[in-house]
Amino acid sequence: MEPLSLGTTGTRAPLTVLYVTETTHMQTTPPGGGSKPRSPEYRVAVDSLRGLRQDLLHDAFAYRPLPGRRTDGRIVRRLPGRLREYATWLPHALITAAALIALAFSTVDASGPGLLLGLLCAIPVLLTMVRPVGAFWASMVSTPIASVLGGRWGEWPWTPGSFVCHLTVLTVVAIRTRPRTAAWMWALTALYAALADTGIGPTYYEYGSNSGAMLVVSALALLCVTVWHIRRHAEQEVTAQQTVTAHERSRRTLLEERTTIARELHDVVAHHMSVVAIQAEAAPYRVENPPPELEKAFATIRENAVAALTELRRVLGVVRAEDYEAPDAPQPTLADLEVLLANVREAGLSVDKVVTGAVRELPQGVELSAYRIVQEALSNTLRHAPGATARVEIGYVLGGLGLRIVNGPPPNPSLIKPSPGAGHGITGMRERVSMLSGEMTAGATDDGGYEVAVFLPVALPDEGDA
Repeated sequence: MEPLSLGTTGTRAPLTVLYVTETTHMQTTPPGGGSKPRSPEYRVAVDSLRGLRQDLLHDAFAYRPLPGRRTDGRIVRRLPGRLREYATWLPHALITAAALIALAFSTVDASGPGLLLGLLCAIPVLLTMVRPVGAFWASMVSTPIASVLGGRWGEWPWTPGSFVCHLTVLTVVAIRTRPRTAAWMWALTALYAALADTGIGPTYYEYGSNSGAMLVVSALALLCVTVWHIRRHAEQEVTAQQTVTAHERSRRTLLEERTTIARELHDVVAHHMSVVAIQAEAAPYRVENPPPELEKAFATIRENAVAALTELRRVLGVVRAEDYEAPDAPQPTLADLEVLLANVREAGLSVDKVVTGAVRELPQGVELSAYRIVQEALSNTLRHAPGATARVEIGYVLGGLGLRIVNGPPPNPSLIKPSPGAGHGITGMRERVSMLSGEMTAGATDDGGYEVAVFLPVALPDEGDA
């Protein structure tokens, strides 16, 4: 913007300043290089043509061999071993039988070359086992050829052999591909039928057109295949979701068990560390005129115990729930098993306890884990074998503690109810045994019961002193 002065010649006039502004017109270019935005109908048509190209044109004759039938199905797995091996070839046998049927229909009452007509109708069916999409195009090409060679006394545009051939090809290819491909095949079949019925084909056939029958029957067949695809996909999704859910449930149970173990260990270790700190603080007062070195040593022990206790509480606070309260009663040990056995007997479980070896005091962590293992094993017996008898064997052996909890078969299996958390108690037992570097086996017995065997190592006194 620049000022412009205007005045009269020879006379002095006041200076008038006019401001001339410059306006710039911006022309926006629409995105896409000036092209007009496409309508939704255009995009749908382009996507449809792209889907047609991908399903029926791209790699149409790609080699895709038909896989064998799985042998773990509900029906196949009940067959004898030899028949189970042959059952894997059942899909191939069915397609071969369909090809023979098409061959028979094409050669019966045919006025043209029977062998050539049979091959035109059988080859597309057999081709579905190795090149499914190519088999569809082969059937589309062979249909008018077979109609022309089949003579004048037939049906148009599909002869009986071509009718069976094309219907079989549509069904097999739809099973081997996906519902969208089946829709495209049916649409192309309908287009061919419409063109054939508009006068392109011969008009002297005796029985008239069978396009309506082909479209109706093929539509029903493809609809059934599509429903089967949808149901199979839904079952796969449900199975995958159930697998993920079971895995997450197992992992959650494992984490909960580890959290419980961590809490219990905290209570055990915190008790002993507190005792150490108190004893270290009181020890100098038990000796008259203790040397300064001794007082300093006890003070160091107390400081280390308090520091370890503080760090332990800080770390265990991460896994402790906000609403968790430390139990007022001491943690259970093997001495409390009689109370546990009395409770399960009141619940209807007949259980016996056998103790072998010299009973001795074990580390509190071992006693607590042994108690929890017996408790979980008896709970599983109540849940999965109601009415059965159980036996708890405790063996105090050199270098460790042995546990064996075994139950007999349930007298009435119909009383057993399915449990969604089955197997998670065993996971918790293994976690406790692994924490103590022990060994554990769990499995069914020969008489239909269940057995849990555990060995928890315990260091000998001289090993602990060393």
